[in-house]
Amino acid sequence: MSLHLTSKANPRVRALRAALGGQTAGLVGIEGLHLLREAVCSGLPVRTLAVREDRADVVAMFSDDLQTETLVLSPAAFQSAAMTEHAQGVAAVLEIPAQPYVPRSGDLLLLADGVRDPGNLGTLIRSAEAFGAAAVALTADTVSPGNGKCLRAAAGASFRLPLPAWDERLYNGLRAIDAKIYGAVAHEGRLAHDMAFGTTAVLVIGNEAAGISEEVLGCCDARVTLATPGPTESLNAAVAGSLLLYEASQQRLRARP
Repeated sequence: MSLHLTSKANPRVRALRAALGGQTAGLVGIEGLHLLREAVCSGLPVRTLAVREDRADVVAMFSDDLQTETLVLSPAAFQSAAMTEHAQGVAAVLEIPAQPYVPRSGDLLLLADGVRDPGNLGTLIRSAEAFGAAAVALTADTVSPGNGKCLRAAAGASFRLPLPAWDERLYNGLRAIDAKIYGAVAHEGRLAHDMAFGTTAVLVIGNEAAGISEEVLGCCDARVTLATPGPTESLNAAVAGSLLLYEASQQRLRARP
């Protein structure tokens, strides 16, 4: 069913605005054709597809994949709902089912501890998938992975990778399989290329300004630092996490028979 809407005050336009703003429980709003493609390819249920009048061709592109409500919005109505300044004219409301994660021997995990910048978290999730991590665990004070900027930075990876909460149950499950937890610090840690990440390993990236919390740091078996011969004091959280994931993935590739 396709509806043509022109009013910013229409209830369906307001509902789209709420979903894109992360204000609808159980639903996630996304913007852009790339993310829509990733969602469809990942098999996620699409509740609503919304397109600006000049992007009505998008509806035909997905007609065989989607059996869903379609909203064709006037430019003013679409822009009133969009969260991006230069909207692409394509948006959707999705259900993202929780993907359970059960610790397995040999897994590589990333733990985001208090990462508040959604762009950083999205980049970390994207890198985690690229470098073979089994999951990205999130502490309670980490930004929501459903944040629009986070979803765009993750480029679809958050649709596929388990994102479990970091809690006592997950911690105990990892300890039961002898997982080692490595906290990334700017200084006074062992150099990453001298570490052995080939076993079950959890790499911890902390808050952009404050670093890893004392509580999580107390759980770490070792502190790890990236060798940075230049004068820069520290690396961006997403850059540091991506480099550590790369180092761990290369060690695991070299260890394969």
